[in-house]
Amino acid sequence: MLSLKNIHHIAIICSNYSVSKHFYTQILGFKIVREVYREARDSYKLDLALGNNYCIELFSFPEPPLRSSFPEACGLRHLAFAVDDLENVKLTLENQNIKVEDIRIDEFTGKKFTFIADPDGLPIEFYEC
Repeated sequence: MLSLKNIHHIAIICSNYSVSKHFYTQILGFKIVREVYREARDSYKLDLALGNNYCIELFSFPEPPLRSSFPEACGLRHLAFAVDDLENVKLTLENQNIKVEDIRIDEFTGKKFTFIADPDGLPIEFYEC
């Protein structure tokens, strides 16, 4: 059996690099670790962290294909972030003109959660722990 230690990172391809960079850094609060323009691919790669934890590689490519369906396409379904105060997260996002779904209760854990969409429609969950 493999001996996996943890998740290293999540890779996201965006359609508008500057919009997604703003969303992940200014709205969600990720810290920029490294930003590289790869001329041969006409592509940016932005490495992002939460605190000291490297989490996301944000890529831009010329004309990437759209997600085939929403939200039940085969593949990655959504990203989920643990939060302490879901009501505060919802209010903070709404104050930045981000559409936030109603808060729901996980029927198995009794915990509260909600969803938003990133600039490309990628579902992002906030889960109160």
